[in-house]
Amino acid sequence: MAGKKREKERERAFYENGSKLHEKLIASCNGRPIPIRSYSCEELQRATNNYDPSRIFHTNWISKWYHGSFEGRMISIKKYLKHHGDKIFTDIAVTAKMSAHNNVLKLIGCCLETQVPISVYESAANGSLSSRLYNVTSDLDGAQQHQREPLSWQSRLKIAREIAHAISYLHTAFSRPIVHRNIKPENVLLDQHDVAKLTDFSLSISIPEGETHVEDVICGTACFLCPHYLATNYITEKVDVYSFGSFLLQLLTGQRLHELFSSTDYFNVEDFENDRKRFTINEVVDAAILVEEEGSVVWQQLEAVLQLALICRKKDPEIRPDMVDVTKELRKIERFIL
Repeated sequence: MAGKKREKERERAFYENGSKLHEKLIASCNGRPIPIRSYSCEELQRATNNYDPSRIFHTNWISKWYHGSFEGRMISIKKYLKHHGDKIFTDIAVTAKMSAHNNVLKLIGCCLETQVPISVYESAANGSLSSRLYNVTSDLDGAQQHQREPLSWQSRLKIAREIAHAISYLHTAFSRPIVHRNIKPENVLLDQHDVAKLTDFSLSISIPEGETHVEDVICGTACFLCPHYLATNYITEKVDVYSFGSFLLQLLTGQRLHELFSSTDYFNVEDFENDRKRFTINEVVDAAILVEEEGSVVWQQLEAVLQLALICRKKDPEIRPDMVDVTKELRKIERFIL
C-alpha cells in the first residue's frame, strides 16, 4: 500500500514539475523547448551513494551540490533545500538555454519525480570559487573542502575574463537580454582544469523586447546590489555590471566584501583617483598574490583590474561600461603579460 502511495506521489510530482518546467522552457526559448534528460530518483541516489554528506562540495542559500558518478561519467548534482517556486524552474530553463557557453556549467538533465526537482550538471571537480578564493573550510562550502594552494593571479585574471564573457553572452545572445542578478564567487564553480563555470540562474530575469529595463522586487546579495536598482526597482544589464565590479574586488583581495568594506574606505572611484599618493595597491591586494607575483607587469595588471572594478561599481549606471567592453578590457589586461 505504501509503495502504491509513493508511486502516485512520484507520478503527481513528475506531472506537476514537468508541466511547469515545460511552460518555463517554452517561454524562455521562444516556443522551442530544449530537450532535457530525465533521471529517476534511484539513479541519482546511486550516483551520490544515497546523498552521502561526504560528497557535498558546495552549499548555498538554495541548494546543496554533490559530486556524483553516472554511467562512468563524473557529474554534479544540485539538490534544492526546499521548493522555491518559480526560481527553480527559472534556474533550470535559463541554464539549459546558456549551456552551449563554455563558461556556464552545462545542464545534463533533471529528476522531476521528487516534490522538489533535482538538477544534474557536468562535473565541477574543483568545487566553488569561493572556497578556493578564501581558502577556508566552512559549513557553507560543504563537507569535502580542504585547504589548497591559493589561486595564482593569472588564474584569477583568467576566471574574471571567463565569467565576464559568460555574462556578456547572457546580455547579448538572445532577443531579450537576460540579467543574472546574483553574480558572486559562490555562484562560480571550477571544472578539473579550473575553467570557470557560472551557475545559479534562479534570480535571472529577461528585459522585454524593445524595453530598456524591467521592474521587479529587490533580489540578490548585499554588497553586490546596484544602488540604482535598490532605489528604483529598475533592472538593466548594468545591475550585473555593478555585481561584477564587486566580484573583481573579491578576486583581487581574497576577502568577502563585508570584511573588505569594514577594513578600508577606498572602494569608490573618487577615493582611488584623488588619493593615490597615500594609497598603494598592496594595502588591499590579497597577500597570497603579493608573495607569489613580482614585476612591474603584474602591478600594472593589478592596478588596471582595480580601476575596472571601481568603474563597474560607479553609482550612476550610465557611467558603467557594458559587459562586452568589460570583457575586452580584461583581455587587454591579460595581454600585458606577453
